[in-house]
Amino acid sequence: MTSSDRNAAIAAAVILLGFGLFAFFLPGIMRAAVDISPLAAVAVVVIFLGALFVVLWLRSLSQRRR
Repeated sequence: MTSSDRNAAIAAAVILLGFGLFAFFLPGIMRAAVDISPLAAVAVVVIFLGALFVVLWLRSLSQRRR
């Protein structure tokens, strides 16, 4: 395994772990947000999905430059 492969694997693991942990706690966060407002729960999901796509998009830009 080359260093670039290792770095890519570490980056993928960090991204999956971070979003996986957030997704694990997402139902509880949504229940808490729905107590404030149903729109707040929708906003939490939109932010989560948007952040996932932004991180993957930035990662692809980084890989494309190499």
